Amino acid sequence: MDHAADAFRTDLMTITKFVLNEQSKHPESRGDFSILLSHIVLGCKFVCAAVNKAGLAKLIGLAGETNVQAMFYNFTCVFWLQGEEQKKLDVLSNEVFVKALVSSGRTCILVSEEDEEAIFVEPSKRGKYCVVFDPLDGSSNIDCGVSIGTIFGIYMLKDGGESRLEDVLQPGKNMLAAGYCMYGSSCTLVLSTGSGVNGFTLDPSLGEFILTHPDIKIPKKGKIYSVNEGNAKNWDGPTAKFVEKCKFPKDGSPAKSLRYIGSMVADVHRTLLYGGVFLYPADKKSPNGKLRVLYEVFPMSFLMEQAGGQSFTGKERALDLVPKKIHERSPIFLGSYDDVEEIKALYAAEEKA
Repeated sequence: MDHAADAFRTDLMTITKFVLNEQSKHPESRGDFSILLSHIVLGCKFVCAAVNKAGLAKLIGLAGETNVQAMFYNFTCVFWLQGEEQKKLDVLSNEVFVKALVSSGRTCILVSEEDEEAIFVEPSKRGKYCVVFDPLDGSSNIDCGVSIGTIFGIYMLKDGGESRLEDVLQPGKNMLAAGYCMYGSSCTLVLSTGSGVNGFTLDPSLGEFILTHPDIKIPKKGKIYSVNEGNAKNWDGPTAKFVEKCKFPKDGSPAKSLRYIGSMVADVHRTLLYGGVFLYPADKKSPNGKLRVLYEVFPMSFLMEQAGGQSFTGKERALDLVPKKIHERSPIFLGSYDDVEEIKALYAAEEKA
């Protein structure tokens, strides 16, 4: 294949072209949102490269050596990572995204899974967007080569005034965009800007994300359920009944298959493409659930609804939740519309009992 010729093909829809096309639908747009997304894409490319070299570069643990100097250009963005002691991959990923987002000049508040407190961008680099993200979800799986990923969501500053923590403590339905980048056998970025879901795959020869999964729609009902059955003894009634129904259906339908990787990005990606349901319910050990609302539950729920599915907490639509803390947790059931509808019916029945 002639990769040089590929670079000039006009039929290839790159993520840059896609975002600019979306921007053109809004004549009032000044391009700020497109610039922010380009910096998120830049961070994903860097983390993808770091994940692929993790074993060779000893990035898995602290090594006490110094990383090779690296410089990245993207439009007006230049940021340096140099002379630093080698760090664990999740810590490095967090630094990459923080620097990429701040250097975009379009963000005001950043909330990361790796940082206890929210980051307020200094006034000279401040913009109007709030970004919540998990820089490397599933990082405990790095050693065994399981797919891991970055999850992100974008909010607009509530008003034109000074940024406050309340600007990120908004319900998920207020998100402007959400997505994830999965680092596995290929590097796949799935994105929604509020009008459907599209998937892009990184072509290493071009250094560009190419549209490979346009307008993703989750099947209305799936054949797969995804849950950690090791926690079964601690589940509540509706969860236990649903899983029992998946394994031993009484209506003559075939049993569902269990698929559980233990990396949310990988499990949700499979659910999005093939249908079914992903569950991380509350249990006796974690009565409030385990997954974080802002940068895990909300972005994945946003994508699932945009693809025609549903998300549910056991009490309400996930995107209607109003978080009170930046690292708040919640139970979550998300996936195919009919499968989540079954779970909602089981919880409704328990309430009436």
